[in-house]
Amino acid sequence: MRAYLFGFFHSHGGSTVTEYALIATLIAVTIIGAVTILGQDVGNLFNDTADAL
Repeated sequence: MRAYLFGFFHSHGGSTVTEYALIATLIAVTIIGAVTILGQDVGNLFNDTADAL
């Protein structure tokens, strides 16, 4: 049991999961930020086009 716990706490396999989670979080925050910034401009473009028709 002691050897199992020692191996479990010194395993480096979980670090890749953490890194992938951080990368996914950064990508999600970037996408949300871009949609928030560009969303209003795209909405205005569609509204202007609809008004012109």
